[in-house]
Amino acid sequence: MGKRILVTGGAGFIGSHLCERLLSEGNEVICVDNFFTGAKGNIKHLLPNPAFEVIRHDICFPLFVEVDEIYNLACPASPVHYQSDPVQTTKVNVSGSINMLGLAKRLRIKIFQASTSEVYGDPAVHPQPEWYWGNVNPIGPRACYDEGKRCAETLFFDYHRQHGIDVKVLRIFNTYGPRMMADDGRVVSNIIVQALRGADVTIYGDGSQTRSFCYVDDTVEAIVRMMATEKGFTGPVNAGNPDEVTIRQLAEKVISLTGSRSKIVSHDLPHDDPKRRKPDISLATEKLGWKPTLGLDEGLARTINYFRESLGI
Repeated sequence: MGKRILVTGGAGFIGSHLCERLLSEGNEVICVDNFFTGAKGNIKHLLPNPAFEVIRHDICFPLFVEVDEIYNLACPASPVHYQSDPVQTTKVNVSGSINMLGLAKRLRIKIFQASTSEVYGDPAVHPQPEWYWGNVNPIGPRACYDEGKRCAETLFFDYHRQHGIDVKVLRIFNTYGPRMMADDGRVVSNIIVQALRGADVTIYGDGSQTRSFCYVDDTVEAIVRMMATEKGFTGPVNAGNPDEVTIRQLAEKVISLTGSRSKIVSHDLPHDDPKRRKPDISLATEKLGWKPTLGLDEGLARTINYFRESLGI
């Protein structure tokens, strides 16, 4: 018999792929989303499945359901969205985490937290290992997300220590793939959409800042494996692709793959934008038996095809 699983943020980019994966393994899935950044189109194909249920709900308010596991992914994850309502972003990370942890406590079940590489801020240690405490500006425009996620981790570990809740914390690095929003401000979707439309491709600064891009299927695999670890193993664990590329290299690669004639133009760097980002995934390899399997070229090709179809370009 499969499990009855709650996925908050289940209509979002990563959440919808996770719902799909959990259903394919014979589970019942309750997708909870307030559709602030989630999209009905992401889960439309799952609605005919009798094992799939959708609840429109904001987890800043308590939720009373009976489930066997909780995956907490609810939170806007792109600067455009989390900075549009920074107070609400902090609330969903703090109040939302408290509500989901309270549910896990009542049901005595394990709960997964989708944390982020942003807890490292603009890192002074490279690549970033889990023991690094980070370099975050607590009063900057990104703090609602960065510090919100850091506080969520604090809550998860305090519930674990104080109440014995089985928590699983995964720090997710840049993830891309089908079902990203075209206007969410993330670098991969921005560059692909601009290139497909023949518009100027925007980079910030000289484009020398680096990121490590992990295809969504690999990220979902890490999430599922993290949840399946033995009781008492909490993490945090990094999940990301350790292949580091500059933003300029990414832009050039997308322009080549799309056959676009777009030109690369430079704008000023956003405030507190990290200069380098690369995960140390040795712990994920050791504890989860996980590492990314899909290369950037193939992943970008799949993502470009998705945007061609979804935008009709």
